[in-house]
Amino acid sequence: MSAQASRLSTLATLGLISVTTIWGSTFFLIKDLIGRMPVADFLAVRFVIAALSMLILFHRHLWRLSRSEWRQGLLLGVVYGIGQLLQTAGLEHTSASISGFATGMYVVFTPLLGTVLLRQRLPGVTWLAVLLAVGGLALLALRGMSLGYGVWITLASALLYGLHIVGLGLWSRPGSAFALSTVQMLAIALICLLATLPHGPTLPPDGGAWLAVLYMALAAGAGAMLMQTWAQSHLSATRAAIVMTTEPVFAAAFAVVLGGESLTWRMLAGGALVLAAMYLVELMPRRQGAASALHAEAAHHDV
Repeated sequence: MSAQASRLSTLATLGLISVTTIWGSTFFLIKDLIGRMPVADFLAVRFVIAALSMLILFHRHLWRLSRSEWRQGLLLGVVYGIGQLLQTAGLEHTSASISGFATGMYVVFTPLLGTVLLRQRLPGVTWLAVLLAVGGLALLALRGMSLGYGVWITLASALLYGLHIVGLGLWSRPGSAFALSTVQMLAIALICLLATLPHGPTLPPDGGAWLAVLYMALAAGAGAMLMQTWAQSHLSATRAAIVMTTEPVFAAAFAVVLGGESLTWRMLAGGALVLAAMYLVELMPRRQGAASALHAEAAHHDV
């Protein structure tokens, strides 16, 4: 790995961590909002705002996309939009902690889908990192778990998120990240709007709800999609998925700092396992790059 590629990889990882920080801050906001307005209506308003803001900023970039890139962006957006509907509906029927665990199972689905669909062969250390991440998620979220309706549809959303991560890793390019993000957001907004038919979306009930929706539309919606699309043009899908499992770590941290929850050994141990998984997938490419550089230097001296 060249010095520039290593630097871009580090920036991409830091970008994904910033995305998961924002996502982690939204769990309690979403839980409150879906108690006061229908799931599809909340998502429709959120993603229409996100789509319009991105369209205003990046409409010129859309003309540079080829037909195949438009198809790819629309397909990714449809997959993500259905995943959002399933995840948020699942949150109505289960606790935020169990929802966080079930959603985080995309860390397992991503490498499995990559292996099945793309015939990718992953090194053993990657699977070890996946196991560590799942163990960390379980410690952070689970206090016993019954597989009810809410868990099953949340697991279905995790499968779709895994598919989205694999597709984004395959199709995202640094030069088209803004345009591809915008196309995805347009598709997500359309899927969520269709889910509100025949009556159409109702609006947030008060000023506080509007502020929460705007934050989730602009920061956790538009901004996060832009960053994830760009970051995945520099990271493998499985590596991105493992980095993104830091979301429940930040969700737990926000619960302690802002929600008044007590810091527990499960939070500390679970967070440590997730960070260990991220360390493994971050360290491995650097070691491989260093080994390649040493090999190249040795070959140069032999000549």
